[in-house]
Amino acid sequence: PAEIVARVLRTNPTVQAASSQVRVEEANRNRLEAGHYEWNVRLGSQQRRSRPPGTGDERFTEWNAALERPLRLPGKAALDAELGAAGIALAEVAHGDALHEASRTLLKTWFVWLRESTSASQWTAQVELLNKQTSAVQRRQQLGDAARLEIIQSEAALAQAEAQLAQARIRQRNAAEDLRRRFPGLPLAAPETIAEPAAITGSETEWLTLILQENHELGMARHAAQLAQVSASRSRQDRLPDPTVGVHVSTERGGEDRIVGAYISIPLPGTARSASADAALAQASSANYREVAIRQKVEAEAVALYNSASAARSAWQASQHAAERLTRAADMSGRAYQLGEGSLNELITARRLANEAELNARLLQLEALELGYLLRIDTHTLWDLD
Repeated sequence: PAEIVARVLRTNPTVQAASSQVRVEEANRNRLEAGHYEWNVRLGSQQRRSRPPGTGDERFTEWNAALERPLRLPGKAALDAELGAAGIALAEVAHGDALHEASRTLLKTWFVWLRESTSASQWTAQVELLNKQTSAVQRRQQLGDAARLEIIQSEAALAQAEAQLAQARIRQRNAAEDLRRRFPGLPLAAPETIAEPAAITGSETEWLTLILQENHELGMARHAAQLAQVSASRSRQDRLPDPTVGVHVSTERGGEDRIVGAYISIPLPGTARSASADAALAQASSANYREVAIRQKVEAEAVALYNSASAARSAWQASQHAAERLTRAADMSGRAYQLGEGSLNELITARRLANEAELNARLLQLEALELGYLLRIDTHTLWDLD
């Protein structure tokens, strides 16, 4: 259920880290809007020693004070605000990407557990079947109707199935533990029945368009390119330094002279400012190319997912048909063996092939379901938590 998934995913540490990063960028926006334009106070004191002709030394205590502040030139404040907003937008998309990736991980881990549970269930059924077969062969031997070799063959087949079941149960426990550790609070209740995979409706172009609209990785690349572009514009503005203006007061000759004035300080720009602007412009160009590369990657992955999901149902249906035929052949071999018309070796081989085919069909069914759900997650038609 979506409400359970939402509760589990929102407490995921990766998602919470991304949420915290949004708050970081909000604080960073406030910092950029305020700027580093702070009032600065200067205080000084000095001793003046004067020696006029014909008189002794004169000593005076003097002091001075100044209040100054850098001024942000026009246009820079708007770019700083835009830079802060772009950082928040990027962090919000990254938060959505964390939710999306956590959803994909949950889906993948869940289906790993389902596959291992299915495998354990299938091998349990096979062990029960071979147990009955071994008991039947033992009875036939007691009646003198089966050779000692058949007992050995039947017990060997049973032992192999038991070994496979033991390994399947270990994998099932590991998959369940992995799911519990990764997503605490997620109830683990194996479904009683597995639904039939639904056919994928819609064209490749339609699905590709939806995926590109909702893809967070592409959205992050797009916002990163926008952020780099704004940063480059801001660096170009910094080629012209901000001036500092101030007022100062001072006293000289022990208070006999009082001075009040104003001043302006302008840094002389050097090559470092031009180099920083050039570097920011190159970073913006690099971010644009990364966006194009990520778009190509997303398109390729989306088309591959659509093709796999579309073909998975047919593959499952074919494997299910094969499993039904092989199971029927195994049943016929069992009846033939009971009537003394077939060998035990043929029956064991038929049982093994039928078991493998049925297990393969069940796994392909789960794979088709997983691919269909993954396609829906990527288009935000399943677990849309943004």
